[in-house]
Amino acid sequence: MVNESKTILITGGAGFIGSHVVRLFVTKYPQYRIVNGDALTYAGNLGNLKDIESAPNYVFEKADIIDGPRIQELFVRYKFDAVIHLAAESHVDRSIMDPLAFVRTNVLGTANLLHIAGNAWKGNYTGKLFYHVSTDEVYGSLGDTGFFTEETPYDPRSPYSASKASSDHFVMAWHHTYGLPVILSNCSNNYGSNHFPEKLIPLMINNILNNKPLPVYGKGDNVRDWLFVDDHARAIDTIFHKGRVGEKYNIGGFNEWKNIDIVNLLCSVMDKKLGRSPGESAKLITYVTDRPGHDHRYAIDATKLNKELGWKPSLQFEEGLERTVDWYLGHQDWVKQVTSGDYRKYYDEQYHKR
Repeated sequence: MVNESKTILITGGAGFIGSHVVRLFVTKYPQYRIVNGDALTYAGNLGNLKDIESAPNYVFEKADIIDGPRIQELFVRYKFDAVIHLAAESHVDRSIMDPLAFVRTNVLGTANLLHIAGNAWKGNYTGKLFYHVSTDEVYGSLGDTGFFTEETPYDPRSPYSASKASSDHFVMAWHHTYGLPVILSNCSNNYGSNHFPEKLIPLMINNILNNKPLPVYGKGDNVRDWLFVDDHARAIDTIFHKGRVGEKYNIGGFNEWKNIDIVNLLCSVMDKKLGRSPGESAKLITYVTDRPGHDHRYAIDATKLNKELGWKPSLQFEEGLERTVDWYLGHQDWVKQVTSGDYRKYYDEQYHKR
């Protein structure tokens, strides 16, 4: 029941998607106690949550999911009723450069969290839930037709997607072996506010603003299904409260775009926002050597989520993209802090003095 009080650990809650989920749960469910556990690596930014950091039902705990004693201590102290697990290394290019970091966090960290949750709940699973948030990249690459469904076999192509596929399997293994109540969701590419600037859309917005080259892999014909991050947070909320234990749900935007078409649309939107001549920003497009193992196309079939739980995206991509551009243009202080690394000082300033 939604009216019941719960204490929920949200891992990775200072990250891009995690911060939107934390904000939604803190504001929508004042009867819940939300504990944000984040290691504050390069993409974890407490500045994303300044607006709710003083809420009476919100607590931040700096914690790495690979640190067993630390996670164990949090379970003892807070007696969590549920975990929403978003903490992950998530950038494909970084996984190519340092694959073992992704194994450490995404595989070992998830297994560590499952093990501690199972032991803490000791088989008394009434009212307990472990919700694992994953990616559509575990399914591999599609041709020009077809969609990923919940029954699509896994076929990961990068160290990142392989590590997430492994974590998905561990989650389901804990369910089948130990009876741990789990739910799993796989989402398509997210976009929106507070997105780390090395990702495609915020990178292009920032580079257009600063008249820097717009690097596009290969021919730019790779296709992604894009989902507004606020809609993803709503989907997680819906699945957490209404989803069936032991099931997985695909979350997609029903919104496929080629990378080059997104870049051109961003150039057009930015030209209008910045008062530039039409086509001016598009001159910055620069084609670069394609990423190794670059998946051609992702496309999510979110029919199950729509039919069983009633969720659907709330807005069209063009509207969401314009909102995103407006947010970045209006929050250049955030962008500068993130790109310079100064955002990392916020934790020391806010929490070491307490």
